[in-house]
Amino acid sequence: MGGRFYQAYNLTSRNDGAQMAIISDDDEFKNICSEKCVEKSLDTKPEAIAYDKSFENNIRPKTFDSYIGQSGLKETLQISIEAAKRRELPLDHLLFYGPPGLGKTTLAGVISTQMDVPIKITSAPALERPRDIIGILMSLKGGEILFIDEIHRLNKVAEEILYPAMEDFFLDMTTGKGQSVKTLRIPVPKFTLIGATTKAGALSGPLRDRFGIIHRLEFYSTEELTQVVKRTASILELEITEKGAYAIARRSRGTPRIANRLVKRVSDYALVKHDGAITEEIANKALDILKIDDSGLDNTDRCLLRLIIEKYDGGPVGIETLAAALGEDVRTIEDVCEPYLMQAGFLQRTPRGRKVSPEALRYLGYKVDTAQKSLFGEE
Repeated sequence: MGGRFYQAYNLTSRNDGAQMAIISDDDEFKNICSEKCVEKSLDTKPEAIAYDKSFENNIRPKTFDSYIGQSGLKETLQISIEAAKRRELPLDHLLFYGPPGLGKTTLAGVISTQMDVPIKITSAPALERPRDIIGILMSLKGGEILFIDEIHRLNKVAEEILYPAMEDFFLDMTTGKGQSVKTLRIPVPKFTLIGATTKAGALSGPLRDRFGIIHRLEFYSTEELTQVVKRTASILELEITEKGAYAIARRSRGTPRIANRLVKRVSDYALVKHDGAITEEIANKALDILKIDDSGLDNTDRCLLRLIIEKYDGGPVGIETLAAALGEDVRTIEDVCEPYLMQAGFLQRTPRGRKVSPEALRYLGYKVDTAQKSLFGEE
């Protein structure tokens, strides 16, 4: 190794006091990080740091009581956690899947708090080499939680290393070369793996089957998002009315992350243009400036729907054609625009391509009867 050795540093993350394992084989890593942190702190005002911590750290719920939404999932998890505590055993491995922004990482932090154990947070793309995942597993202590985000992007070698670790809490390793190769089974402390993914179908069967608890996170209702908005405003010490919170929640596409982002944007508008209080009128004005309509559609969403209606007779039309006509990347349309448009019932996927629904025609002000005739090729 040329004098270098393998180390695992446990650094405290700003989210929920979680610990993130950062793997390095270079002694200069720590010094470089320290220098960068000093440079940043010199350029940042104390007030800005306090506001940043208030939003990014305190905004995340720490307990099930403060975690809003996913009521069925919370009840199931509370039972599993209580059972694990009574048995004095680690919680079964968990897999959370669903659209981004619904609180998978936050939920992992809540479980860590409820189990009263530390959590180490990493992401699958960061585990490029076998020694990365081995280093993290070897650094775990009994009962700790390892959270891997976007676990469907885990490479094959790292995935196979996880198999015996998840099932038997052993690492299978080899030493030597040629005829002197020896197989070693190294024990690792019993731990809980929590995986999060937006694409459960991209996980291999053997990995998915090793999770004892698998749950899908659902989109939030407007009422639940109203509670999220009010809670966020309270943490940020913003004055907001019930109708103002509802106006923001209604345009948040069923996603808490978007709701929290819109709270900040609306609060900026209220601070500059008004006295800082967020009412229904102020929230609507701010969101209109951002070109987010009453159903949460932004300018790109509306352009996509109008393009299909006006240029392609309502569809069906291929995704490649739409991407070229809009000047957008195919993955942007598939991963950003389409999930919510289909969930809202505005867009349909067919074997021949995408087409708009009658609901989208009505919402955008087109005549449904005329458009439907063109959709089916009638004269």
